[in-house]
Amino acid sequence: MSTEMARGSAARPSWSTLSSYHKTKMIFLAAAFFSFVLSVTLWFLVDREVGLFVGLWVPAIHSLGTLVLVGEDTQ
Repeated sequence: MSTEMARGSAARPSWSTLSSYHKTKMIFLAAAFFSFVLSVTLWFLVDREVGLFVGLWVPAIHSLGTLVLVGEDTQ
């Protein structure tokens, strides 16, 4: 049982083994997720207009990530 768990954890890549393409992709996804959480928080706790404004950052971050990552994956 412990050897199966060891194999399963060894099969997962760590941050240091990821390619620069995948690291960049993860950074953009994390930024978009953070923006989404911030938007929902602002919508309910501060002001709806501010939350809506920050919510518009999510597709903008995804679009920027797409532009940056186009042509990066050569595999």
